Amino acid sequence: MPILSPKRQVTLPKELCDRLHVQPGDELEILEHHGRITILRKATGKSAAILKHLRADPRFSEEQSLADTVLKRRQHAPKSGATR
Repeated sequence: MPILSPKRQVTLPKELCDRLHVQPGDELEILEHHGRITILRKATGKSAAILKHLRADPRFSEEQSLADTVLKRRQHAPKSGATR
């Protein structure tokens, strides 16, 4: 079982690194949620082609999309300046 060092470092077991293809120098992202720590290996370029097949809908411009998003957020935002 890995132990936290005085420098707050953890050594990952070699078998785990081999299985997950994690190598020295790989970027890791550390997340905390409800007292649990999750370590993710950042894989650059892995998601670059995920949305490649999607095409923009020509009926909507970027300006229209932005205006619609801003309007929706304003409608759902809590009212400021409410009296108690």
